[in-house]
Amino acid sequence: MKLTRHLVLIVIASALCLSILATQSLAQQNVSDVLLAQVYQRGIDVRQYLVSEKFDGMRAVWDGKTFHTRMGRVIAAPAWFTKDLPATLLDGELWLGRGKFDALSGAVRKDTPIDEEWRGISYLVFELPNARGTFEARAKRITEIVKQANIPHLKAVKQFRVNDDMTLNARLKQVVAQGGEGLMLHRADALYVTGRSDVLLKLKLLYDAEATVMGHTAGRGKYTGKLDALEVETAEGIRFKLGTGFTDAQRADPPKIGSIVTYTYRDKTINGKPKFASFLRVRNE
Repeated sequence: MKLTRHLVLIVIASALCLSILATQSLAQQNVSDVLLAQVYQRGIDVRQYLVSEKFDGMRAVWDGKTFHTRMGRVIAAPAWFTKDLPATLLDGELWLGRGKFDALSGAVRKDTPIDEEWRGISYLVFELPNARGTFEARAKRITEIVKQANIPHLKAVKQFRVNDDMTLNARLKQVVAQGGEGLMLHRADALYVTGRSDVLLKLKLLYDAEATVMGHTAGRGKYTGKLDALEVETAEGIRFKLGTGFTDAQRADPPKIGSIVTYTYRDKTINGKPKFASFLRVRNE
């Protein structure tokens, strides 16, 4: 009889543990499974998208009680910041202002939040995870939620439309000139999805620069016997590998060592290396 009771207790305890783990796993999944953007490519019909500014903040999911990063880590926000937020699953960006990411990151990564560091931070909402309807409908719902909450630091990301590439590029240059990072394009008719998807696109201004070819890296697989990447150096002495943007003919007959090449890039790291660098041409072309 005692043995039977012990077995029953063990079964009950095991079931409770499994239930708790399943709940935690589900919570983690709901927090971390978010929509991620692809890089904008020319040639799309921009009229099919709602456009917004790309903010240089901290991605944060509000689960109705707590902020989490998209990887599931809890963000410790002050009680006054969260107490009146809606009990609705929201996706957005904690944002301090253009060009203030370092100060923002320092504030939101602390295990014990400092009130003064949070005073200028806003939560900019751009998505309703798992909500039904098109993105255009969800964007309208976000505006309604924010208006109803009536909290100064809770804001709906402004969405707008453009009719052509020229207007899109003009808005991009305007945002960048004002210290912004770029633009986001979200298919207006898209249902909610998670993971990296082309229903959401990020667009940044492309810059170009020149560098000297210092060496060649040999390719593998389909590029065996051809170029994999150029080893280049900028006038400032920054060295990096340039591995995209080449045609098959250019990989078979790559720019010579010592030649000057032009490349495009979207941004730079804190060490000065270009991000998303792509070969454009040899200068004498």
